[in-house]
Amino acid sequence: MSEYKIYNKNCYGLPCVYKDSVDALITDPPYGISFQNNEWDKALPDKKIWQDCLHVLKPGAFGAVFSSVRLMHRMMVNLEDSGFIIKDVLFWSYLNGMPKSRDIALDIDKELGVKSKKVGDYKYVQGYKKNGAVNYKTGREKHILSPASKTGLKFKGSGLGIKPAYEPIILVQKPIEKKLSVAQNIIKYGTGALNIEETRIPYETGEGKVGHNPHPKGRVAANIIRTEAFEDGYDKFFLVPKVRQHAEDFNNHPTLKPINLMHHLVNLLTWKGQTVLDPFMGSGSTGVSAIELKRKFIGFELDKNYFKIAEKRIKGV
Repeated sequence: MSEYKIYNKNCYGLPCVYKDSVDALITDPPYGISFQNNEWDKALPDKKIWQDCLHVLKPGAFGAVFSSVRLMHRMMVNLEDSGFIIKDVLFWSYLNGMPKSRDIALDIDKELGVKSKKVGDYKYVQGYKKNGAVNYKTGREKHILSPASKTGLKFKGSGLGIKPAYEPIILVQKPIEKKLSVAQNIIKYGTGALNIEETRIPYETGEGKVGHNPHPKGRVAANIIRTEAFEDGYDKFFLVPKVRQHAEDFNNHPTLKPINLMHHLVNLLTWKGQTVLDPFMGSGSTGVSAIELKRKFIGFELDKNYFKIAEKRIKGV
């Protein structure tokens, strides 16, 4: 029988979770960037939530906190101010990120009172949604436009940002108990180290061993998690593609994380039988991974719709 407790309530105070009882924190909180204009992403989480997490984690426990490139520094300061030690930043790299800029030349046309030229209709599936490119405000098809003014033509194709290709995952740790060594802390609490053995990158078929004393299970996982293998010689990486969202499926969460990515984090931060906490459960990817990997799980999600999705997914494991 899988051991998990999930709550359709706010995570403030982490009710029903005892002090020093949790082995790892793995969570994808609001980034504070108003992603797709979602109300829940308007601001970073209150520092009180990270203080609550620190309270329930065992001494030496690790955490993996997803963040955004723009506000990662603020998230790190909040975590550090709450008592966590910043250990590293993992970079989940992918090649299928969606550019979020626009052609400023069209804004220039509008400012000059010049009507941009219609040169076609979009055929792609915008935002990975069913039925193709539709203006979310009007519900009508979106046209491909080209600047018509002299200044607009000069700045054709210009934008305000480049294509995103990675997300940072902040690796944190609760300090080990005072007067204890790392070994003593692990003996007492079972926390204080990363599970390197379970996250080694296996050698490829026919690949020769590397290093002076190669490990039979493969390389130590890097702090870069990539989607595609590059011909880079010595170094290899754990590869995870980004999830494509399908509106016709029951899971409509806009920031769904791949299960294989969560497997990597759960394996890195915990051992079998240990407990994983996610105070921002969303549609439950952390919980699904934890249960599949024989861990215990505690999750909180305030949104009723996402909670039901998470409940369905976790029960299905």
